Amino acid sequence: MVKTVAAMGGAGGTLFCSQSFAVFNNTQIHAQIRPSLPLTLPPLVHKLTSFSNQDSILAKTQYRLRLKVVTKAADSSQPTSAITSSDKAIVPDEEFSLAKVSFGVIGLGLGVSLLSYGFGAYFNILPGSEWSAIMLTYGFPLAIIGMALKYAELKPVPCVTYADAELLREKCATPVLKQVRSDVIRYRYGDEQHLDEALKRIFQFGLGGGIPRRSAPILQNIREEVTEDGKYCLVLVFEAKALQLSDFEKRQAKFTSFFGPGISSEIVKGENDLYEVRLISNTTL
Repeated sequence: MVKTVAAMGGAGGTLFCSQSFAVFNNTQIHAQIRPSLPLTLPPLVHKLTSFSNQDSILAKTQYRLRLKVVTKAADSSQPTSAITSSDKAIVPDEEFSLAKVSFGVIGLGLGVSLLSYGFGAYFNILPGSEWSAIMLTYGFPLAIIGMALKYAELKPVPCVTYADAELLREKCATPVLKQVRSDVIRYRYGDEQHLDEALKRIFQFGLGGGIPRRSAPILQNIREEVTEDGKYCLVLVFEAKALQLSDFEKRQAKFTSFFGPGISSEIVKGENDLYEVRLISNTTL
């Protein structure tokens, strides 16, 4: 809509103002000013200033809207990075099994509890004096057995499992690899270390061409992952302060034959005194 504003000056001249102002209801006001008439019109100047302020407010509003659009564009790129990082997500070990429970702690705790209550009941400090003899009779051997199991127990090693490796385990891992994983993540009793029999045959402790028993590598943790060509891999991480990388490399064929069939092995030097034995399944989907 075009609106013309006319004013009369003291000298009888006519003033036409010409300028466009955009307001919020899309109304435009056109005015034409003849510079030959030096008339002072305070009301008109006030209106022009008011419209200029509205124009400034509109420009600020458009600027703020642009900032909001840029912010939304930045947020839309975040899900892409989240999807990429989830490819190497670690699966928490929430599976319950009695093999992951220490029988030494159970036996020792139960035996000491029966002995403590039995003595308290025998001296009439606690109620149940008629049961004190039975509690002392069973509490003493349970405590002894618990201490013996606690002394002989071998704690499980940490296991890191990636999500993609967990999906391949059931179909691609060989029975031997599954058994190795199951053996080292549970409590064992009477063994000096995990995979003791395997290390004894591979490194030939105390025999010609072998290594001393005190220099035997110690299993620190295991890791399940997928190789670049999509194969299931069980990584055994050993600590061997008295051995070199060559001591593992020249026994690579023995690792393959002992943990086979159906696998290949690789030896990788880790940080400090750590060495990784990678057991790669040849079975693919």
